[in-house]
Amino acid sequence: MGAKRKTAGAIGVLGGMGPMATVDFMRKVLELTPASRDQDHLPLIVYSVPQVPDRSASIVEGRESPLPAMIEGLRTLVRAGVECIAIPCNTAHHWYDDLARESSVPVLHIVDAAGTAMERLGVPDGPVGLLATAGTLDAGIYPARLASHGYECMVPEDGDMETLVTPGIGLVKAGRTAQAEELLRAAADNLLGRGARVVILACTEIPVALKNDDASGGRYVDATTALAEACVRWSRGRDRPPPGARETRQRQSA
Repeated sequence: MGAKRKTAGAIGVLGGMGPMATVDFMRKVLELTPASRDQDHLPLIVYSVPQVPDRSASIVEGRESPLPAMIEGLRTLVRAGVECIAIPCNTAHHWYDDLARESSVPVLHIVDAAGTAMERLGVPDGPVGLLATAGTLDAGIYPARLASHGYECMVPEDGDMETLVTPGIGLVKAGRTAQAEELLRAAADNLLGRGARVVILACTEIPVALKNDDASGGRYVDATTALAEACVRWSRGRDRPPPGARETRQRQSA
């Protein structure tokens, strides 16, 4: 095969988990990029293969690991010449350390992006709610990394996971976003009623249905938007690590 192609400053998107969430992430990167013409936008190279084994099922039920498929996607992006990688899937970050070790370019972390977003929004220290898959919650992807930003996590009660959150995420995957919104909004309201400062939309499917708009009153922090913001900052040189450094700090067992 020929030499690796190079696209200056290209960000790789390890997507397809799920496909609609990947499209939502790309749209947010475009909307957040200061641009007056096509050429001003960030170069994105997207790997969207939905056949990656289910992440939550792997964590919760011990089913097939998605890691080999994700590594294949990561290697494809690196060979394509990307200089940074983003993964618009929260649950996939259970395997973040393995992916970061495999990568020769920085891999941004969605939880760090969400923590930075809350700091910039001035969210006070204290409990923040998590709307996420059962896999993300069981793996503990958020608590330790958010603690370094001064936040503690509050999760939905078991009944809400069974009747609101998990079915709501499933409805988004099935393209039934209007029905999903009703369930997910109820779950978010319950977290806020228990004292959460804000609710992090910690599954990239959830913002597809539950919009963080004027009607939400600023009660939500969209982790997908936070990751898109991190990509824009990285592209503009604000958050790039020193040459040769990897995003492998804060290695914690998920």
